Amino acid sequence: MPLARSLSITSLSGLEEWDEEFDLEDAVLFEIAWEVANKVGGIYTVIQTKARLTAEEWGENYFLVGPYVESNVRTQVELIEPTNPALKRAIDKMNSSGCKVYFGRWLIEGSPYVVLIDVAFTAWNLDKWKKELWDNFSIGVPWFDREANDAVLFGFLTAWLLGEYAAQCEEPPHILAHFHEWLAGLGLALCRQRQLPVATIFTTHATLLGRYLCAGSVDFYNNLADIYHRYCLERTAARCAHVFTTVSQITAVEAEHLLKRKPDIITPNGLNVKKFSAMHEFQNLHAQSKNRIQEFIRGHFYGHLDFNLDKCLFLFIAGRYEFSNKGADIFLEALARLNYLLRVNHSDVTVVAFFIMPARTNNFNVETLKGQAGDTCMDTAQTVKERFGKKLYESLLVGQLPDVSKMLDKDDFTMMKRAIFATQRQCQPPICTHNMLEDSNDPILTCIRRIGLFNSSADRVKVIFHPEFLSSTSPLLPMDYEEFVRGCHLGVFPSYYEPWGYTPAECTVMGIPSISTNLSGFGCFMEEHIADPSAYGIYILDRRYRGVDESCNQLTSYLFQFCQQSRRARIIQRNRTERLSDLLDWRYLGRYYISARHMALAKAFPDTYFYQPHDSETVSFRYPRPASVPPSPSLSRHSSPRQSEAEEDDDRYDEDAEAEKDRLNIRQPLTLPSKKGPALPYTLPGANGEKNGAASVKN
Repeated sequence: MPLARSLSITSLSGLEEWDEEFDLEDAVLFEIAWEVANKVGGIYTVIQTKARLTAEEWGENYFLVGPYVESNVRTQVELIEPTNPALKRAIDKMNSSGCKVYFGRWLIEGSPYVVLIDVAFTAWNLDKWKKELWDNFSIGVPWFDREANDAVLFGFLTAWLLGEYAAQCEEPPHILAHFHEWLAGLGLALCRQRQLPVATIFTTHATLLGRYLCAGSVDFYNNLADIYHRYCLERTAARCAHVFTTVSQITAVEAEHLLKRKPDIITPNGLNVKKFSAMHEFQNLHAQSKNRIQEFIRGHFYGHLDFNLDKCLFLFIAGRYEFSNKGADIFLEALARLNYLLRVNHSDVTVVAFFIMPARTNNFNVETLKGQAGDTCMDTAQTVKERFGKKLYESLLVGQLPDVSKMLDKDDFTMMKRAIFATQRQCQPPICTHNMLEDSNDPILTCIRRIGLFNSSADRVKVIFHPEFLSSTSPLLPMDYEEFVRGCHLGVFPSYYEPWGYTPAECTVMGIPSISTNLSGFGCFMEEHIADPSAYGIYILDRRYRGVDESCNQLTSYLFQFCQQSRRARIIQRNRTERLSDLLDWRYLGRYYISARHMALAKAFPDTYFYQPHDSETVSFRYPRPASVPPSPSLSRHSSPRQSEAEEDDDRYDEDAEAEKDRLNIRQPLTLPSKKGPALPYTLPGANGEKNGAASVKN
């Protein structure tokens, strides 16, 4: 097999660097997930963003396995002949036995190989495989659960693929199979039950019971028939795996109690961080995207645009429409309290809060479309400006200063009056940009009716509910999600159940401050690695040890403090937030997956691979507090009610000096060397992030 070598990664968490080599020349990695080339949720982002780093590590010996979905394959996959001889023979054997298995390259960064299995084509085996599942594992899957049926088919087919590949190898293979989530977990259990020569890893990104129990609106007892067999599949995979991992410490606690196994390693989710060559380029992108959002606001609030857009802050929450789990309930309550505080303190700041959560709609809201259809005022202003300019030019041409009182005639004033009249409307600006199918029962709209945030002129907090994914082709808000995030000032994600949290992570790498909680994996990770998160624009809300009302008050306090910041303070904070992006780069966080893979190989093939845990405890890395005074008003409040510009300029802040200190605190990731050289040392975190370990190939 072609040589594929491991990484050299600097230590993020204060762990030592080890000198042992780990040769992957004779090992093959299969990474199996239902979301390979098939976007359903956050696991798709994990697989997609991590693929380049894993492909660089394993080279030609890395294969992703997922379901064949024709609509996705058409746009995302290039179908080719298998490059690995043993894998080609395995796929041909399966296809000749009544399966449909495809091989290709996934057209993403890294261009990894993918093996796609058509589960529907082998549905004739479902009853037989369900019986085998019952006989071997005592797990029964009801006929009406289509998702679980797909999991059964996908599990048996992936186990078939791995077994066939092992049989086609000329030498005893060292196969490593990494399974993500319960939908792929049955394949792992079958590998162990059939005693295939496969080292297995199971990663749960959220436990089934945790998600169901935290969704307060779910009728748990009447849904047990839909939950229990899925839970059994998930728990079986977790118990059978050589190495069990999960994405955060908070989910590790959950898994230990609900799945009855403590994770061996925490594998946080990362992103491919693309740094800009110009230091403040992301600030320019923020300004450009903010201008586009302001254009939308002008149209949405036409006739009621009685606030200064230059003193308007854009907040947003985005994700699946899980009203309580995602924290939309506590965010709305905090917005009502923030509205009161801004009014009684006579603040000139206006807050516009966006709720980007897809829901069932039947069309766009007519009032919203009317505002975005055309700008009568802009057209009128352009016409009057051209006529004014022509008269001014003619006056200067004859050598006379213009008489301003005669520059605008009666027709100009009539035209402007018509434009003003056309922009008047009696109703309030709409809350929702679409017509909801179940308006009276919608959780967000019901809560807004209760708290009374109706976008009235007296309100300093405005709410816009956009119940669909953002798209640059939308007639309402023509912006992609990334552009929209860059244009906002603060992302608010006060989740009650969030195993990781990609939304605040994406805010961080784009230099946008965010609010998360200590019940989210992202929030716990940032609390662990940053001494003063709020100084870097990462606000951590306490939802674990406080009641709902206390947490809501804390969120209100964060929002009110943010509204008090000056423009310069927000720029400083965005600079600091963007510098944290290295913490979330896969070139750092990918080392946890490296450790899990090495541990699994050492457990499955002890005669070839060796993993040695070390006894010494390590001190967790802490990103230090910035040297200058943090921009938060609560920590740097002046005695006068309003801080002057002179006082602001005297604030102790040196951007270049502070950035240089931050760069020393977290070293740049090393690039992958040539695959022809010897394997370099790498850093290994120990199980649960508590002890470090090392693995090597035995001589």
